Amino acid sequence: MHADAPDIFAGWDEFAASYSDLALDLYMADHGRYRRRRYAVYLLSAGSVLRSVHQPHYQSTKYNWLNGNVERWFEPIAGHVAGGATLQAILQLCYAVFAPLRPDVKTWHTEVHQFRIEASVGAAGQPTPEGVHRDGVDFVLVLLVKRENIRAGTTTLHAPCGEQISAFTLTEPGDSVWLDDQRLFHGVTPVQEANTDFPAFRDVLVVTLKPLVESAN
Repeated sequence: MHADAPDIFAGWDEFAASYSDLALDLYMADHGRYRRRRYAVYLLSAGSVLRSVHQPHYQSTKYNWLNGNVERWFEPIAGHVAGGATLQAILQLCYAVFAPLRPDVKTWHTEVHQFRIEASVGAAGQPTPEGVHRDGVDFVLVLLVKRENIRAGTTTLHAPCGEQISAFTLTEPGDSVWLDDQRLFHGVTPVQEANTDFPAFRDVLVVTLKPLVESAN
């Protein structure tokens, strides 16, 4: 990566520790209790990372058959995390990578999700319970924060026809996937405990970008 790229590991320990304070996702239509999360929305533009007022996350059933067509109000990302060095650097890096691909877009509506997927005895954790999917945006970053005592969690990438074109596992903090959501589908296999005597979880940050639609008013 270029020497001038934002340092996402500045403040990493505090950022990673914040995953121990995520709220249970109570919107799961499969009644699962394996996912914890927090959420925030930003506006990204040249030289600017601006957090928006807290708002619900919404997807249509076209992109999320399981939990779509519902306004989901998740707990907000904590202020010290939202404005912290790591998340700010990640968002700056997202703009630096993705914005040149759409020079016609001035401002990006950017949604940020902290996820912890937990596995327990007899119950695998589901990173993508909706299966292989698109998110209905332009670009997606999936960044691994931590894997603890889990097996599997393999990322798969698919062509629109359904053909799998790649499969790999994010294993180290900072490992990431940068996706053109208009061209690729993606999914992650369930995670299972490696040792039933210890907690088992997968922490990731997901950032999605789509052009900001300006109000006609």
